[in-house]
Amino acid sequence: MSQLDTNISPWALTHVDLLSERYGGQALHCNDEFFAEASNLMKRSEPVFIEEKYTDRGKWMDGWETRRRRTPGHDWCVLRLGLQGRICAIDVNTTFFRGNAPQSVMIEACYSESDPGEDQVWEVLLEQTNINPHSHNLFELKAEPNSERSWSHLRLHIYPDGGVARLRVYGEPGVDWSRTLPNELVDLAASTNGGRALACSDMFFSPMNNIVAPGRGVNMGDGWETRRRRGPGYDWLIVKLACAGQIKRVLVDTCHFKGNYPDSFTLEAIHTDREDITADDLPWQTVIADTKLQAHTVHTYQDAILDTESLFTHVRLNIFPDGGVSRLRIFGYPAVMGET
Repeated sequence: MSQLDTNISPWALTHVDLLSERYGGQALHCNDEFFAEASNLMKRSEPVFIEEKYTDRGKWMDGWETRRRRTPGHDWCVLRLGLQGRICAIDVNTTFFRGNAPQSVMIEACYSESDPGEDQVWEVLLEQTNINPHSHNLFELKAEPNSERSWSHLRLHIYPDGGVARLRVYGEPGVDWSRTLPNELVDLAASTNGGRALACSDMFFSPMNNIVAPGRGVNMGDGWETRRRRGPGYDWLIVKLACAGQIKRVLVDTCHFKGNYPDSFTLEAIHTDREDITADDLPWQTVIADTKLQAHTVHTYQDAILDTESLFTHVRLNIFPDGGVSRLRIFGYPAVMGET
């Protein structure tokens, strides 16, 4: 069991939070935020509670909280996703809102190139549903056609009032590949393009999808790190690329990993539509042979790549014997040029 298993939703391990402030998610406007601002909904950090902290309006809360409603109606907030895309699951997190959580919520969505106005047509993603206080309220979206469409904005309704700590919107970013220039190298592993980590041998200290997040790691916790290995073997991580593509350049960044970086690594790749991506019989092809790593360093490989003409859909990073890697970049040419 990982240290992270009890703290992180399974969806958070394999999908991108499209609303996260990391990707530019924003609260555009709401009808009320008397006790706590709606901008708290998309914070990356987990909510906290500070017993003795108060403001001039009342108890400080780490979330969005409206005043007690004394008239008919309900409260709402309009949110812009940082990454437009398909929504698979939503977590309405009411942690620390014990006596002041909403009784129920409803969530609507739309796709708009600009921020929605008063005449915007909204579609219901989640019908009005009761939620629990001080809880992760996770809803998987399976009903057609909502589960297959791309969305840009959400409208969160809370009934009748109250507070929500975080809103996580797990999904898959939509990319318009037609905007890619000919011979333009694209990071096929980047979460902003739809790449995502599917599986790994261990992620005791930090989630595997940090490795495909944007920018450089801000600290050692903003990467993928395994526990210290006390037996034979090695650790590995599999990334599903945003689309099939040719691999032209690879970047392995051990930023902030100084006394705990891997001694060496190999990179393998495959083209497959199989779901059992960890199966032993899959014919992984070596892209980069066993190569030494250094602490707190950006390593770039181009000439070392053995085959740059084949199309690949997945890569497997093997680290020996264990340790931490901040970022993995797989630059290449997407095979879906001109598709949306």
